[in-house]
Amino acid sequence: MKTLVVGGAGFVGSNLVRRLLADGAGEIVVVDNLLSSERESLPADPRIRLIEGSITDDAILGELADEYSVAYHLATFHGNQNSMHDPLADHENNTLTSLKLFQRLKGFRRLEKVVYASAGCTVALKTYDEARPTTEDDPVSLYLDSPYQISKIIGEFYANYYWTRHDLPVVKARFQNVYGPGEVLGAGKWRGTPATIWRNVIPTFVYRSLKGMPLHLDNAGESTRDFIFVADLVEGLVRCADRGERGGVYNLAAGAETRILDLARMIDELTGNPSPPVLGPRRDWDHSGRRLGSTEKAESALGFRGATSLPDGLATTVAWTRDNLAFIERCMDRHAARAVTAD
Repeated sequence: MKTLVVGGAGFVGSNLVRRLLADGAGEIVVVDNLLSSERESLPADPRIRLIEGSITDDAILGELADEYSVAYHLATFHGNQNSMHDPLADHENNTLTSLKLFQRLKGFRRLEKVVYASAGCTVALKTYDEARPTTEDDPVSLYLDSPYQISKIIGEFYANYYWTRHDLPVVKARFQNVYGPGEVLGAGKWRGTPATIWRNVIPTFVYRSLKGMPLHLDNAGESTRDFIFVADLVEGLVRCADRGERGGVYNLAAGAETRILDLARMIDELTGNPSPPVLGPRRDWDHSGRRLGSTEKAESALGFRGATSLPDGLATTVAWTRDNLAFIERCMDRHAARAVTAD
């Protein structure tokens, strides 16, 4: 049987594809429009078939037959700031991808699981005060911070609809902040904003720190996030496919709250960066200043919790970034006209 990975050339997707190959997968069909990914991120393996294009393309959807045992839906539009810059592009690459994919898959009878990549930031409590671990059953605010958060939770709504109405075996995986080898600054075709390059904190900090540049810390570095290493997250995705309850939802998290100032210090220590950080104000759009995900349900139901310590994961990420600087900078250069500073 085949495996379908939509968004499989991206950061998480390419790591998942490598894991599936290592586990002895047969044919893996990857659908990716390379909007924020590079074909070079996929390994050269005859078991991979790359279909370049969007899963919203009716011709590509028409190529999909009822021959998959598992489908992973990882296509996305990165991320909060880019979605605010272009809400219509976010709709096209987040909301519409989910609706059209689920509509196509609803009649497939060989599918055992469809794993949908959702976002923990959508459900996180909007607070700069003390945070508590967000559970899978926490309420969703009607006042979200970005189109990205809106589209991700709409994807969950559609997953619930297609599960209850059409018996599509969707499992929802809510990501916390993923980091690790394979995340390429400037990857893909999208050229919208500085956040196109500097869209996630850890690859941004690692690159700037390796270059001896100061790290820019919003909210004076007092905000917190729950960072999960990409290999751990991939393990969580595989367990969602193997053990997840159809219609269920699971946090893929480390369950640890890390202050951004402490993160910056760890990275600068690993690289030997002499430049002190630059402390800035809060981002006016971001109301979830402190957050982390509860791991209780995923531990009990899937036997899963992010296991890689942040120091170990950062050391591996720094080493990978150093070894791949030339490739990363080629991708960044294509965006240089718009990306002047790390925003």
